[in-house]
Amino acid sequence: MRKVIVTPYQSKWQNLFMQEAKNIAAIFKTELVAMHHIGSTAVPGLAAKPIIDIMPVVSSIEKVDQYIEEMENLGYVALGENGIEGRRYFNKGGNERTHHVHVFEEGDDHIKRHLAFKDYLIAHPSIAKKYGDLKTALAIKYPKQIEAYISEKNDFVKEVEQEALTWYRLKEA
Repeated sequence: MRKVIVTPYQSKWQNLFMQEAKNIAAIFKTELVAMHHIGSTAVPGLAAKPIIDIMPVVSSIEKVDQYIEEMENLGYVALGENGIEGRRYFNKGGNERTHHVHVFEEGDDHIKRHLAFKDYLIAHPSIAKKYGDLKTALAIKYPKQIEAYISEKNDFVKEVEQEALTWYRLKEA
């Protein structure tokens, strides 16, 4: 059973991302276009589940399937699209998760959505704090119910995501 644990921000999360990104880059080699640290552990000061979310961007999503065995050798479980069309998803650590890897093909709209959300929270510390407080409260409310935890924060995430995408587009213009 996966426990819901939210901890205060830890500066080591950036180093854990860098170490794992290096390992993943060595697998995808020339297929790799970019590598991003996403999710709550990528936002300084934000309370988070201590799971590093990594988003490799590749030139061909179909070719990612050729690297499943190498990802498994790093300790990952391949879960295909796992509910998001065009993604390849891997996780590491079983019920004691340490990493999630969300691979997208260059140009996929989900890339912008993830980057906008992260950058928006970094640029808006009061919203990041509100999000961190919500996650902390939900982890206390649902310590052994990850689905309930995710479901109850979903409305907040979707609302902030829309604000973030609008903000991101204006920033790009």
